[in-house]
Amino acid sequence: MKNHYIYLIGTLSKGKLITYVGYTSDLKKRLLLHNSSKGAKFTRGRLWFLICKKKYKTKSIALREEYRFKKNYSLRKQFLNKYLKNEKVFNF
Repeated sequence: MKNHYIYLIGTLSKGKLITYVGYTSDLKKRLLLHNSSKGAKFTRGRLWFLICKKKYKTKSIALREEYRFKKNYSLRKQFLNKYLKNEKVFNF
């Protein structure tokens, strides 16, 4: 059975944290694509690091959660504030 992930990656630009949310079934390969400028257009030309990931059993659930987290900037900001305070929070 294949695992499906949504992930949050980040990069620093002019002292600010920029984030990107995505979906994949192969996290290592996807991060390599982002960092080699072959990933999503938004991520090209920057060095990205993984902030967190969450595993799902089905692709449909993962894609639904990715959409929800990607579009909800206040939820993402809330999560980042908790994460940056070094709390282990992985519930999107």
